[in-house]
Amino acid sequence: MKILVCISNVPDTTTKIKFADGNTSIDTAGIQWVINPWDELSLTRALELKDDQANGVKSVTVAHVGPASSEPTIRKALAIGADDAIRINASASDAYYTAFQLAEVIRKEGFDMIICGIESSDFNGSAVGGMVAEFLGIPSVSSVSGIRFEGGSPLLTREIDGGRETVKVTAPFVAIVQKGIAKEPRIASMRGIMTARTKPVKVYEPVAADSLTTVAGFEKPAPRAACRYIDPENPAQLIDLLQNEAKVI
Repeated sequence: MKILVCISNVPDTTTKIKFADGNTSIDTAGIQWVINPWDELSLTRALELKDDQANGVKSVTVAHVGPASSEPTIRKALAIGADDAIRINASASDAYYTAFQLAEVIRKEGFDMIICGIESSDFNGSAVGGMVAEFLGIPSVSSVSGIRFEGGSPLLTREIDGGRETVKVTAPFVAIVQKGIAKEPRIASMRGIMTARTKPVKVYEPVAADSLTTVAGFEKPAPRAACRYIDPENPAQLIDLLQNEAKVI
């Protein structure tokens, strides 16, 4: 079985975001880029599956849609343990375009299990995984919190209202994973960092595809209001503020 983990390149969560071009784009100067947290956990679980030889996982590949400047993030994924990588040389302009490019490469390369994080921590679109499955015409399972093999067949655990369910699915398929897929992201070892330098990164040029969305503008959330202290002996004032100003009761 060949596993593909789709990864995105996102700003570190401590980054202070600035806008450019009249608030229609993000100023990338000085941003520390990292692997999207959900994708990093997906990669960790894929590598755990490969570590158990009984699962029959032959390789774990990572794929990313992005320019050459994103290769340090790809190399980090290789250092963590991925066998090889694919980079589609295009800017991920929107979810439709990104999914289309990934699907075209998956058709050429052929993978049995495609794992996508439920969303990216920058735009939080939650759309790419499902779109990839639709473009390929293969099953997709969402809200996956566990992947294991039983009798050579993958079993997926997913969260549902009131509990969990286990789904058996035939390959190829897309697993859209969320929190719980792995406990902690795997950390790159020094040996992994060294070997990542020589691992292959295959670059594909993008195919013609439309972007169906455009950014009209970005704006930062309103600054938080100053804290207000209410005399604990005056609950009536607190109730009045919650009811008439905050309008939460």
